[in-house]
Amino acid sequence: MCCFSRPVLSVSATNIFAREAPDGRQYLAYGMTLSVADDVAMILPLPVPPGSLDDAVTFIDLSGYAELFDDLAKGFPVAVAAGPQSRAAKAARPPLAVVEVGSFEASFVPAIGDFDRLDPRFRLPAEVWSQLPGYERFGFAVFKLKRGNKRIHPMAFSFPRAARGSLFFPTVHIHDGHVHAAAQFDHALFCQRSPRALGELPPAWRFSSKAAHFMDVGKARGIVDGDRVVHRLQLLGRAPNRDVYLED
Repeated sequence: MCCFSRPVLSVSATNIFAREAPDGRQYLAYGMTLSVADDVAMILPLPVPPGSLDDAVTFIDLSGYAELFDDLAKGFPVAVAAGPQSRAAKAARPPLAVVEVGSFEASFVPAIGDFDRLDPRFRLPAEVWSQLPGYERFGFAVFKLKRGNKRIHPMAFSFPRAARGSLFFPTVHIHDGHVHAAAQFDHALFCQRSPRALGELPPAWRFSSKAAHFMDVGKARGIVDGDRVVHRLQLLGRAPNRDVYLED
């Protein structure tokens, strides 16, 4: 899910990369082109184990590899379509940590009930969560973005997975404070499957040569494995508004 705490003017060219990380975790990198009139937060719900601690997510600075998704795309030279707590509770609990990650500030919100520990400007309205059943057990990575028109350098982190054996892509849209059944997609999903992955992916998922042939793996700070192929799925046009899970 890609949620914004305030309405945005436009979002396009969204790219997401996912790969298994050590100890049952998952790497996730997210990039896009964004236009906003005011400072805004992007909120990415994550399927983390219930009771995850405040430091469960490890943020990774990819400001030195702004072209990460440009390089991932080089492996595919032919384009193919395819509720806040009460004030008393808020005062009793410490605010969430804020981490500097390249040009962003980021926080991890362990559960919906912890959003009261975050700056009010960077929360979703409480009624939005009532429209999204199934996210009660999720945690949330929150990135604070400055106003203006810009291409966002990749936001990246690793997180513990509630269900090992699947890769998660946050693709549900909330761009105007409302949840819609269908949405307009302009997404490229990239992944590297684990060596244990069984079965072939559907034909819409294309695959490349080994990542080291077209990536600067060192600049990716461990997120990309140079010895594995990369898979890509393009989501273009109007489609059901939901997240994507891939068996790994």
